[in-house]
Amino acid sequence: MRHSLDDLLTLMAVLRDREQGCPWDIKQDWDTIVPHTLEEAYEVADAIERRAFDELPGELGDLLFQVIYYAQFGAEEQRFDFHDIVDTLTAKMLRRHPHVFPDGTLTSRRPPGMSADEVKTQQVNSRWESLKADERAERAVAPPSVLDDVPRTLPALSRAAKLSKRAARVGFDWPDAEGVLAKIREELEEVEEALAAGDRQHAQEEVGDLLFAVTNLARTLGADPEQCLRSTNSKFERRFRYVERALAEAEQPLHKASLDEMESHWQAAKAQEQH
Repeated sequence: MRHSLDDLLTLMAVLRDREQGCPWDIKQDWDTIVPHTLEEAYEVADAIERRAFDELPGELGDLLFQVIYYAQFGAEEQRFDFHDIVDTLTAKMLRRHPHVFPDGTLTSRRPPGMSADEVKTQQVNSRWESLKADERAERAVAPPSVLDDVPRTLPALSRAAKLSKRAARVGFDWPDAEGVLAKIREELEEVEEALAAGDRQHAQEEVGDLLFAVTNLARTLGADPEQCLRSTNSKFERRFRYVERALAEAEQPLHKASLDEMESHWQAAKAQEQH
């Protein structure tokens, strides 16, 4: 017998029960669960990037469990429950997809004979952003901004990409990648000037500007900067482990190896990957 979503909701309610539940789960609150949510989201991304599809159901389950946690907190405080989450999400998706559900209901469909390929992507994206902007305006107390609701808890690279993407949609952007490259060179020169002046604090600020400019280049190329960096992290780890193995086989302690020796093995690792 397979467990259902209702079983999962019951399990969480019991875990949080003050008399019968788990001491660890009972102690948790909105803030303590957030780090676990972020970690589980990254583990899902990692499993997908590694194509570890046998691990994915478990990782997705762990991520879903975070949603169940927040739903339980909401229910306990009589703010909302899991069914409110589902209802809010479904209503929002229906509202944002009028090209699929023209009447805003699950049963409505676009005219027969019009395939998904015939719906222009640009028009869909434009409509999507317009609807999201309307939703932001409804929620905002202060004058609305195109940068509203970009989560501050996002990893810095992801948040930089989202902020610059929002600004680009209203025309605050370079016309092409060459403009971004020029900005990167400018920011790098400012880092060098700050270092030459011995101003490390200013140099750190300029490094931030440089990273933001590089993030813009990734966006201009249609790439996710987080994925780019994760790929490079994996590449660095793979090559450095090769260096460690090569030195171990030569009975050369890592901490005693010269930079030239390590660089030689590093280049060997690169050459091996190219074959």
